[in-house]
Amino acid sequence: MKDSFYTISKGGEGLYKEKGSKFIGLAFRVRDEDEVKERLEEVKKQYYDGRHHCYAYILSKDKFRANDDGEPNHSAGDPILGQIKSKNLTQVLVVVVRYFGGTKLGVSGLINAYKTAAFEALESSNLTEVTIEELYDINYGYEITNEVMRLLNEFEADIKTQEFTEDCYAKIGIKQSFKARFEEEALKIDGLKFDYLNS
Repeated sequence: MKDSFYTISKGGEGLYKEKGSKFIGLAFRVRDEDEVKERLEEVKKQYYDGRHHCYAYILSKDKFRANDDGEPNHSAGDPILGQIKSKNLTQVLVVVVRYFGGTKLGVSGLINAYKTAAFEALESSNLTEVTIEELYDINYGYEITNEVMRLLNEFEADIKTQEFTEDCYAKIGIKQSFKARFEEEALKIDGLKFDYLNS
């Protein structure tokens, strides 16, 4: 199980020209399908005079889509999707807007154009690694603080917030792959209560 994935911290733009046609590639970070819709609407508004708005996105291993928006089947969306996959990115949407120049490019010409515009957009984006965390609220008595801190250190917990009073509280993030072992060890500490927040 992987504890992180790569995505975009700042989207980029790409441009490819062929026989008078212009292909503008735009890359965005998207966390869910609602954000995909929002970004697509923004692009269609901004480039309202573009002939095609083809796109692809990957949200997770089993959530991805490619759309040819009126271009011949598999000539636009799939090449865009291929570029996102080749860079091993997740939570990414790439839209390529085409302005038609009057000369048909043929399917292989289109595949190359959409692929190149998508590649350029991703090349000019800033990439970042995101750690996948399981979030917990934990509560415990002040007297077992040392034991709890030892546990948090052992599992490299990311402590988001913390309060030390008679009853101590913390909100923590644990790497995804540590989840089962962390819960097992936490149950061994008398007086430590935890609530799993991701579900």
